[in-house]
Amino acid sequence: MQRERSLKALPRKRKLAMIGEVQEAYGTDDLIGRLMSEAEKTQWISDELAGLREAGLYTHIRTLGSPQGAWLTVDGRKVLNFCSNNYLGLANHPRLVEAAKEAIDQFGVGPAAVRTIAGTMGLHLELEQRLATFKGAPAVITLQSGFNANTGTIPALVGKEDVIYSDELNHASIIDGCRLSRAKIIRYAHCQPADLRKVIEANKDAGFKRSLIITDSVFSMDGDVAPLDEIYEVAKEYGFMLMVDDAHGEGVLGKGGRGIVDHFNLHGKVDVEVGTLSKAFGVVGGAVAGKEEIIAWLRQRARPFLFSSAMTVPDVAACIAALDLLEESTELVDRLWQNTEYFKKEMAGLGFDTGMSTTPIVPIMLGEAPKAQAFSRQLFEEGVFAMAIGFPTVPRGKARIRVMNSASHTSDDLDQGLATFEKVGRELGVI
Repeated sequence: MQRERSLKALPRKRKLAMIGEVQEAYGTDDLIGRLMSEAEKTQWISDELAGLREAGLYTHIRTLGSPQGAWLTVDGRKVLNFCSNNYLGLANHPRLVEAAKEAIDQFGVGPAAVRTIAGTMGLHLELEQRLATFKGAPAVITLQSGFNANTGTIPALVGKEDVIYSDELNHASIIDGCRLSRAKIIRYAHCQPADLRKVIEANKDAGFKRSLIITDSVFSMDGDVAPLDEIYEVAKEYGFMLMVDDAHGEGVLGKGGRGIVDHFNLHGKVDVEVGTLSKAFGVVGGAVAGKEEIIAWLRQRARPFLFSSAMTVPDVAACIAALDLLEESTELVDRLWQNTEYFKKEMAGLGFDTGMSTTPIVPIMLGEAPKAQAFSRQLFEEGVFAMAIGFPTVPRGKARIRVMNSASHTSDDLDQGLATFEKVGRELGVI
């Protein structure tokens, strides 16, 4: 990289002289061939990108110019926000902002080290203790993201002699964590405990050393909730470890947003509960709750914990402030569900297909990706920010607009959004 910069800094006359020297040494034809070979190395990427554009699957990433909230400045325009995972409106909450500022003044910005060397601050331990109390779990470990929590936890629990039974629609971070573990991965039909039992029976004599069942709590693309109580019964029957990723359940399900384990009253029965602090908590980070020995083991073997710097100071402080708010009152969680129920009822009344969602995630099913992208673009032109989601995030033919409800939306916001969906839906022949 340093050599590249020094070459760019050379005067044009010197660069031309260097080209001449290369031509003299290798010949013009050889030079052209070398240049063509350089271009060919990445031609496949250009071809793949062109294919995505032609299929209507190329993702155009928009840019925010404001804090998160019910309204955003996106690509220079003020729009109503139905995209963010900011379920409780905490991403720009004054108390979280103030907590982050105060922590920076006291502790600086970054830990500048991994947790096991010089990166563990009192704030990290406070957050972990507070999360354990909030979740009703014996212990908690925090990591840099929910994605890291999954890719760190799964390979620490199972290896190449073991098996993982995974819901077929589990999140990409679970899929990647399973692959990293090198365990045998066996998928079961989405949210079907009977099929889980069936595939277990079909493989019970395969000689696996350890077995782990993994499911999302709330499935992020469809908004449905895993039947964790029934899945627990299967895990109990066979004596298998059970892990749930509660990324979209924390701050949403359970009493005051305590999550799916609380929702089904399964405290002490689910071995591993993974979560994120970047959705309902409004900040960033990951957490794993479970038995003390499991959390102690992750402190020794979870690679993102061991080899990546700790959560930053303002993030940790803001997460603690989010916990303060959630423990003080259920107001934000209650408002989130009120907004969700109203929006769903009105969308169904307009004739939209909202799938099987039972949570604040509301998929507007549209079918093919080009239609979903056209719908999203027209919504944006009308002042509503709701992105299209297509393959490979969801299967082909099941593209959608995914609406994320938030406690930060007012009644007027919801009505404006509904009117815009109706207008665009009629113009595009969806309703």
